[in-house]
Amino acid sequence: MNRRHFIKNTGQFGLALSLLHPMAEYLTEQDFMNSSDFKPFFKLSLAQWSLHKAINETKTLSPLDFAKTAKGLGFQGIEYVAQLYEIDKKNELASVKKLVKELKLRSNDNGIENVIIMVDNEGDLASMEQKDRDLAVHNHTKWIDAAVELNCPTIRVNLFGTESEKDFKVWKETSMDSLSKLSEYAAKSKINVAIENHGGLSSDAGKLMEVVKAVNNPYCGTLPDFGNFCIKRENGERWGSPCIEEYDKYLGIAEMMPFAKGVSAKSYDFDDNGNETTIDYYKMLKIVKDAKFDGFIGVEYEGNNLGEIEGILATKKLLLKVAASI
Repeated sequence: MNRRHFIKNTGQFGLALSLLHPMAEYLTEQDFMNSSDFKPFFKLSLAQWSLHKAINETKTLSPLDFAKTAKGLGFQGIEYVAQLYEIDKKNELASVKKLVKELKLRSNDNGIENVIIMVDNEGDLASMEQKDRDLAVHNHTKWIDAAVELNCPTIRVNLFGTESEKDFKVWKETSMDSLSKLSEYAAKSKINVAIENHGGLSSDAGKLMEVVKAVNNPYCGTLPDFGNFCIKRENGERWGSPCIEEYDKYLGIAEMMPFAKGVSAKSYDFDDNGNETTIDYYKMLKIVKDAKFDGFIGVEYEGNNLGEIEGILATKKLLLKVAASI
């Protein structure tokens, strides 16, 4: 079966051109078949951030086609990134409701599960100012409501607080305040609020777990990310600049797993054997498996050396290869 017929027969019309990237020669039909035949201890979802360049930069993919694209790549679930969708700020609730209606239709049409909504830019939940925290909590509630409509069990939030993060005790108190309120709201609809290790003190897993345990709500948990363990960067930047202090990623994942509502398999680059060059996936997946986790693991490729489709498929292939060996 040649590539053209394989793509046609598996319904990957929309991905045909995307697959014809430099690494496409290494991806055979057998790779896809093997991936679908093997049943790992987890389910596979695709994090939309893996496609943010195609959506935001090259404009070659509509964010509304996310479900179709993920299905074509062999995923069972999808993890939305709220900031990749245009929301009318003058009429946010109506705009979000309209979006959710369309996303639900498309996910249903493609027979794919809605797993997580990753929420950003809705205010700092760890702000030192009470009014700012309360506003951030309020801003997040519309995404909890969206998750209910989408039959999506979890939203992912950040614990940012530029000033509060200078003092752990202050950050812990402000984080607990917001998370308690947000989790109480989410619990009414049985939606999980998952905190990702996503820079600053939230990437200090030991401190993050103090917050989660103190909130003490079964709907408040974590989204362990294999790669986001930089606590401090040069010049105090949150993103972009070199990391000068990093938490032990393997210890961090182990600490976060008992409260995990999902897992994010971050990847950046791969060696000639298909292994991630900065993260030991064998060690990571062993930790995840030992925690008795059997939910969705989301592929989140953030590298630059491969195209987004190639990076996604390389990460998926590595997860399946490792799962088969442990």
